[in-house]
Amino acid sequence: MRRISTDMPNNDAQYYLRRQEEGLAGIQAKIAGQTRLRELRDDPLAASHAVRYESYLTRLERFETNTFHAREHYQMVEGNLRHANDIMQRIRELSVQGAHGTYTQEDLRYMAVEVNELLKELVSISNTIGPDGKQLFAGDKVFTEPFRAVEGTVQGGGESMVVRVEYRGAGPSRRTEISEGSYASLDIGGGEAFWAEKMQIFSTADASDYRVIDSGAFYVDGQEISVNPGDTLHAIVAKINDSSAPVKAYVDPETRGLALEGTNAHLIRLEDRSDSRVLQDLGIITANSDPGAPNWHPAARVSGGSAFDMVIRLRDALFRGDQEFVGSQGIGGIDLAMSNFASRLTDLGSRFERAEMTWNRLNQEIPNVTAALGRESGLDFTTAATDLGMMDFAHKAALQTAAKVIQPTLLDFLR
Repeated sequence: MRRISTDMPNNDAQYYLRRQEEGLAGIQAKIAGQTRLRELRDDPLAASHAVRYESYLTRLERFETNTFHAREHYQMVEGNLRHANDIMQRIRELSVQGAHGTYTQEDLRYMAVEVNELLKELVSISNTIGPDGKQLFAGDKVFTEPFRAVEGTVQGGGESMVVRVEYRGAGPSRRTEISEGSYASLDIGGGEAFWAEKMQIFSTADASDYRVIDSGAFYVDGQEISVNPGDTLHAIVAKINDSSAPVKAYVDPETRGLALEGTNAHLIRLEDRSDSRVLQDLGIITANSDPGAPNWHPAARVSGGSAFDMVIRLRDALFRGDQEFVGSQGIGGIDLAMSNFASRLTDLGSRFERAEMTWNRLNQEIPNVTAALGRESGLDFTTAATDLGMMDFAHKAALQTAAKVIQPTLLDFLR
């Protein structure tokens, strides 16, 4: 049996009014947040699916941004390489004219002056800075000028000219993730794009009795190659050839030392790991405090020049009036540089096509995932608006009923 007191109607009315207000506030919060899942208990299974969809959608949007950035980067690099190739084409035209044998020494000098100006423009392109303030051809050393021009005097030239161009950048190490676990290489380093000849490095140190004493490693074009105690020169050669580095290694039959040759035109980058000195002991490189400077061993024989070397040789031959050199080695060197430009442009085009296709796929996948997320956590606004109207009507009716049931008394005014 329940005891009836004057506070019971008030308490009951307050309890049910608070419940109605809670439901009304809940539906209003769902409408404001455009979701039917305010808490996990609203629909635990749908909430778990929604969390997975949101996580996957966030990753897809990140991949889309990365792919868009990669496409823009490829377009900018390609534009600069095409401009460099146009400059080399003009230099080749001058070299063909200079090899005719019908021009005077003064005419050849005028051609050399034009080639020198084109060389300056080529160096300028190699040091191009992108809109983000980063060097395009410096690899992962994006704030370091990749090429440094060294000036001096040239026989027949009347002013200080570029006599050597040194590469100070790094390899193309930057990558970006464009899909789950799949990466695209962003850069073509200056040591790849602006090279002409296949490099060859010959050690003059006899390493026929060489043995690795301690475990260590060294890097060939960014690829880590580990060595173990007791490894011989032949074992090291085999490990280099088994790696993915574009370098072929063998034992020089004349010096019995290590010999390296690039499989394509690029600057071979060599470095010992901090806890090892294998390449130093083999007479290939030497310790260098400046990691960007050339680190070849003084006794090692190094060959294979860059596109700048080819242009400088041609310019100097024009100044000397050496038409035979211009028509043979001069044109041959320019052709090698242009062939490498064409190869790198083809590589860039392939990367761009892959990025383009990935970007299109992501733009189709993102709406599908968004739709799936909407089905799990989305709010039906028609149903929500109807429920809100019904709850609001019921709340007003409850207030009116409570006002009639709980009549004010004299004690309410005396409080």
